[in-house]
Amino acid sequence: MTAHELSGRSLMTFFAHPDDESLAAGGLIASCAAAGSTVTLVVATRGEAGPGREGAKLAAVRTREMEAAARVLGASELVWLDYPDGLLPSADAGQLEGDIARTVAARRPEQLVTFDRDGLYWHPDHVALHERVTAAIEELGDDAPGLWYVTMPHGAMRAVADHAAARGRSRAPILGVDDPDAFGAEAPAATITLDVRRHAARKLAALACHATQFHGSALAAIAPAEAVSLLGREQYRCAHAVRSQACT
Repeated sequence: MTAHELSGRSLMTFFAHPDDESLAAGGLIASCAAAGSTVTLVVATRGEAGPGREGAKLAAVRTREMEAAARVLGASELVWLDYPDGLLPSADAGQLEGDIARTVAARRPEQLVTFDRDGLYWHPDHVALHERVTAAIEELGDDAPGLWYVTMPHGAMRAVADHAAARGRSRAPILGVDDPDAFGAEAPAATITLDVRRHAARKLAALACHATQFHGSALAAIAPAEAVSLLGREQYRCAHAVRSQACT
């Protein structure tokens, strides 16, 4: 299966923070946009609790970074849910699920992508969003889009860290995460592995748009030509098939 076959004519992604989309699914997003699919990126928070500036100032900067990354990836629309960063696990579940369901119903994407149950590396916001998106899609019944969970290939971020160290750069952090082995360590088995090497340089460029998180990270040691080998693979698990599509 290719990225375009996965997305169909329209793809919607749900991620917790600015930069999640580029690291987890940047290749898929760029590939689908290049193939003519309508791509809507939904971000639950503005990342104001991340490293960098404080509160509202950081939120404003990360909003601009996310807008730039969306343009680089070729997304058609960027939607903010505007929940507080770091508090998704304690957010009112019914309200968040309702916001998710309304966002989906208003646009009717063919396919939807979000975190798997491990949240890439067990980030509480990621895990909570996985749970809320899953519940919202289940409630949509026959009107639900196909649902895919993105998982991190185990060892992928270790390779990035080792690459950085070989070039005299710090192995950590990777977008604020100090342990590269945390990524994908307990990821469920993927349904498909996508070859996104053609779009790896664009994925890297989108990551670089998130400057407050990217600069000083192991990812910043990757040159565009090296992105093919280090960022050219993405894994997805099919949770809900749509119409006649089978999870293969």
